[in-house]
Formats: sequence, C-alpha cells, structure tokens
Amino acid sequence: MGIIYRLALVLAIIGAINWGLIGLFQFDLVATLFGGQETFLSRTVYSLVGLSGLLCIPLLFRAFEEEDAQTVNNRETNSYTNMNYQTEFGEENDFTEEQRKRALELYSNDDDRNNNNTTNS
Repeated sequence: MGIIYRLALVLAIIGAINWGLIGLFQFDLVATLFGGQETFLSRTVYSLVGLSGLLCIPLLFRAFEEEDAQTVNNRETNSYTNMNYQTEFGEENDFTEEQRKRALELYSNDDDRNNNNTTNS
C-alpha cells in the first residue's frame, strides 16, 4: 500500500474518531483544536478528511496482492493467518518393510541395554 493510501487511512481514522466524539459527547475535537468550525484550519482538516474518505473507497474493492500480505514463517506471527489443522506430530511416513525391521531391532537393542543397566545396578 502506498504512502498516499496510508495517509488517507490515517486521516479517515482521525475523522472517524472526531465523528465518534461528536456522536457520543457532542464534542468536536477539530473545532476545539483549531478555533471553531468556521476557521480556515478546521475547514482544511474537514476537507482533507473528506477527500481521504473518498480515496479509501477503492480499498474496499481492491484485491490484496501477495506482497501486501507478508507472512513470516514463525509460529507467533503466523499462528492466526495460516491455520494448520494437522496433529502436532505432522504426517506419518510410510516405512518400507526393511525400515520397520531395522527400527524394531534398534528398539529391542535399546530395551536390552536398559534392562541390563537396571539389573546390574
């Protein structure tokens, strides 16, 4: 997103906050800061907020491109944007019969070593 659109969003947010203050508390922050609604500065701020609102309209219909949605490959920032519904162990590998036999031999050798260590103690 370009600097113009970011500035337009900031001004639109300022305008939204001002309208919220007017609606909730009947307090016009822009008029208070710049000496009333009729001053040149207040009218300039109102005009800029209005133009920025018009400039933000295309953002509603814009398709976000890949570079706009940068995802980082760590769990903290990517956990809500890239849901992974697999188990914590991931996918299981398909072992060949030879790999299964080798794994069973290693497992049984480890058990034998552990049993020998406990009986010798």
